[in-house]
Amino acid sequence: MGNMTATNSGPMTVKDLEGMPDDGRRYELIDGVLIVTPTPGTRHQRIALRLFALLDDACPPEYGVLAAPYAVHWGDYIELQPDVLVGRFEDFTARDLPVPPVLAVEVLSPSTRLIDLNTKKAVYERLGVPSYWVIDPAEPRLTVFELDDGAYREVGIAVAAEVYQAAKPFLVRVVPAELLGRWGH
Repeated sequence: MGNMTATNSGPMTVKDLEGMPDDGRRYELIDGVLIVTPTPGTRHQRIALRLFALLDDACPPEYGVLAAPYAVHWGDYIELQPDVLVGRFEDFTARDLPVPPVLAVEVLSPSTRLIDLNTKKAVYERLGVPSYWVIDPAEPRLTVFELDDGAYREVGIAVAAEVYQAAKPFLVRVVPAELLGRWGH
């Protein structure tokens, strides 16, 4: 962990993450527990970057779209880096998004699948992130969850060439296969 030393002084904090090495891995913090994931693969990156461009092109001026690595902070013990996020433009600082985004997107990989579908989904839900999208690059498949009375409810699925017409956080048309382009073969 870079120049950090392990102690039994309690959970890690967001400040502790500043000492993590710049080695291509993603370092996130969930309730003071460090989550380390490896550098993403080709299909993952292709989907994340094309989705970023698609959302950015459709984004109204009151929102901003960013891609990982970019930190969402919530208190001293949570720092997440969704693959793609949408936040209210006025909420972004020069360093991070200190409030929950309006949309968090995670692109699954073998090393993050369980975390993205369970742990991160539960944290985003707890923080009140209105929309959570999960994309499985293997199919490709988009699954959309939206908060309904404080809990996520699955509101849409699009597989391969199927179209998902999102209304939240703004209107945008997503076709999972198009996010891969020529990399989908």
